[in-house]
Amino acid sequence: MSNTSLPAQSAASAPPAFKPTIIVVHPRENRAKCSVEPLRGQAPYIFWTFPKRGPESIESYVRLGIGGPLLTSNDAANGLLLLDGTWRLAARMEKDYTSLPVRSLLPWQTAYPRVSKTYDDPAAGLATVEALFAAHCQIGLTTEGLLDHYYWKDRFLEINAKLLEQCGKTGLPPDSTLAE
Repeated sequence: MSNTSLPAQSAASAPPAFKPTIIVVHPRENRAKCSVEPLRGQAPYIFWTFPKRGPESIESYVRLGIGGPLLTSNDAANGLLLLDGTWRLAARMEKDYTSLPVRSLLPWQTAYPRVSKTYDDPAAGLATVEALFAAHCQIGLTTEGLLDHYYWKDRFLEINAKLLEQCGKTGLPPDSTLAE
C-alpha cells in the first residue's frame, strides 16, 4: 500500500475562507412557515433572535437589503447578514444594523406565494431562503442543499434560469450590471 497524498494547495490558489451567514430572525416570525428554518443548526448558518446578538463579530459583514450596491464576487470575503421577518418587521430590525453596508441582489423573482391582506410586499422581495440562495449565487458560494426543503424550489429555479446562468459557478463579476 503506497502512501500517496494529494498535492497541497498553495495559499494563492486556495479558495477564500468564507464567514458564516448570520440570519437574524424576528421573534414574531412563524417558525413553521420560516423558509430558512431547515438550515437551523447547520454550518455555516448562525441564527440570532432579534433583538439579541450572538457572540460573533459582524465586522466585515454586509447586510442584504434593497437599494444598496449590487452584491458581487467582490463581497466573497465578507460575511452575509440577513434579516428574517415579515417586510414590516424586517424594516424595524434594519435600524439595529445600519452600521453594515447594504448589498442588493439582481432582480430575482420569488416563487413564494406571498399573501398579505394588510401590507404590500416590495416587488423585489424574496423569501429569505430565496435571498440566501441568490446571494450565494452572486458571490460564488455553493448553493448545494439550500433549497432542498423549499417547496417552490423547481419554480424558483425555472423563473430565474437566466440569472443562474449569469452568475455561473464563480459568482457575479465585480463589474456586473443588472441583468436585463
